[in-house]
Amino acid sequence: MKTRIKWNGNVSFLAESGSGHSVMMDGAPEAGGQNLGPRPMEMMLMGLGGCTTFDVVLILKKSRQDITDCVVEIEAERAPVDPKVFTRIHLHFIITGHNLNPQTIERAINLSAEKYCSASIMLKQTVAITHDFEIVNA
Repeated sequence: MKTRIKWNGNVSFLAESGSGHSVMMDGAPEAGGQNLGPRPMEMMLMGLGGCTTFDVVLILKKSRQDITDCVVEIEAERAPVDPKVFTRIHLHFIITGHNLNPQTIERAINLSAEKYCSASIMLKQTVAITHDFEIVNA
């Protein structure tokens, strides 16, 4: 896996993935940015969310759960001083569907967190990560 980051001036950067996709990252205005894209640390949380949601949806489909939507809302806290690492991350899954089994959903989330989601497993080495979920009947 490869990626390339190109500086665009000030604190703006273009990230190019090995699969041919690009994302603009930018700093906050108070740091010299123009707010043209997400911050790099926000991108880390987005990557975590995408990785775990991918797993959860796949596991639920394989478990024959009739899901119609899956959203994960992530809240994170950072240390107050540099290097301002994440100190706590909480993932709240909102699973929508028909006749969903709460135990199957909990199992899917746990499997992602403990076995399949590379981002979760890597980050949990240094960050307290918690999760919960709610079911919405479609």
